Parts: sequence; structure tokens; C-alpha cells
Amino acid sequence: MREPTQTGPAAQNWKLTLAYDGTDFHGWQVQPGESTIQGELQTALGRVTGETPLPQGSGRTDAGVHALAQVASFRLDARIPAANLARALNRTLPDAIRVLDARVAPDSFHARHSAKSKTYEYRVFLERPGLTERNGAEPAICSPFLARYVYACPWPLECAALNAAASHFLGEHDFTSFAAKDPDQAARAGDGEPPTAIRTLFASRWEEQSTVDGTLLVYRVRGNGFLHHMVRNLVGTMLDAGRGYLNPGAIPGILAACSRAEAGPTAPASGLFLHSVEYCGTDELVP
Repeated sequence: MREPTQTGPAAQNWKLTLAYDGTDFHGWQVQPGESTIQGELQTALGRVTGETPLPQGSGRTDAGVHALAQVASFRLDARIPAANLARALNRTLPDAIRVLDARVAPDSFHARHSAKSKTYEYRVFLERPGLTERNGAEPAICSPFLARYVYACPWPLECAALNAAASHFLGEHDFTSFAAKDPDQAARAGDGEPPTAIRTLFASRWEEQSTVDGTLLVYRVRGNGFLHHMVRNLVGTMLDAGRGYLNPGAIPGILAACSRAEAGPTAPASGLFLHSVEYCGTDELVP
């Protein structure tokens, strides 16, 4: 891993908002010999400014996971107008990564530590919606232009059952049953993440959307933090409920068991998006 550039006392703290297609990247975090979002951004900063700080993200999205509004922070000695920095970075970054916004932030701002909540979105494309099958029509086929951004599910799913399961995750719970073993657990603890698996979810709901390609089921979840693979494990378990394989009423027992073996499978990365990150207004404004 490359060492971050040492910055002087006059360095400015920056906040970037990024969107990216994570399909061809090995996640956010820098890894030797692999293409990552963090690594590409650090390299682009070096090309544009001559400095290579290691950008800190609001969270470490996994390989194949996308972002609509990831947030990164870092310090630069170079004095450059925000619009010029965003434009220059977008000229050198891969097409799959784009800077949506760049601004100078207070010295206290940190993309991860200052975050108050995050929202994730998971998209499921119904390749064979039950209604279509009952009508005797041809099943919907997931377009190759959509496949990178959804989980193409081949089974009928009941949205009511999905929402019945989703409602059990609201509030504060120990989500050990829905967490994968995290190879970077020590590093995450060092970054200020809580050492326990207790998290609070403020919103957890599915909705059905009709598109020109077919039917999408979209899960949106907002919480004060998420464990490794947590959203994908929640989704995998809820899909079992949507298929009728699991009674939604079993969810509280799965939470109480604090055992990953009790929950359902991990949903594919392709359907997951980091939707947004929330901060207190004073964290983002330069005095």
C-alpha cells in the first residue's frame, strides 16, 4: 500500500462525493495488485495535484458493489478551486468513476467518522414475475444492459412477505447473524467503528417498480452503520421469505441466535448501491 502524502499545517480538508460502477473493481479499499476505487482516486489526485493522500471513504464497499453518492475526505496542500479539481479528476479517472461534487470542508470533517447515517439500496429484477406467468405470457428477461446493476431473480417473489420480513429489522439489534467475518475488522475498529455488532436501522422497506424492462423490487435500508456483507445477508434472507421458504415471523429468532448459520444466503453484489450518506450540516460547512 502506498503511504499517504505528508501535508503541511496549511493543508485544506476536502470532501468529494463520488458515483461509481463497482462491477470491475475489487471494492473501495486499496489492495496490492488490484484495481480499487480508493486506489484509482489516489492515483488521480497524484496526477492532478502531485500529492497522493489516501482518501478515506464513508464506508468500504465490497467488490462489485456500486455507489450513487459515496463520500471521501482527504487533505491537500495544493490550492485549487473546487470546480477545477472535480473537472480535472473526472478527466483522468476511469469512466466508471465520477466526481459529482468537490468542496473544502472543516478540518474536523472525516468521511467515515462524521457520518450520522447511511442508506443502501438493493435492486432485484424479476425475470419471471408470477403475474406474467399466470397470464401465460413470455417471462421477462433481464437486459444485458441492466444485468450489471441488479440481481436477476428467476423466482416469483411476494412483496408483502418481503416487507413483513423487513419490518423486523427496524430499531436497534445485534446483527451478528447477518454479518460475514470481516478480514479487516481490526482496521475498521481502528477507524472508529463500534466493536460490537449492534446497529440501529431507521428505515427498512421494499417497493415494487415497473420499468420498460420489467418489474424491479427495490429494498432501501437506512441505518447508523452496517457490518461486513450485512445488507446483502439481510436481502438474501428476505428473498427466502419472499419465495415462501421462510416465515417472516422467524426473523426475531434469527436475530436472537447471533449465528450466521441461522440466516439466509448472501445476495449477489451486483444489486447493491450505496445510495447516500448523511452528516450534520455543521460537519460540512467551512467556518
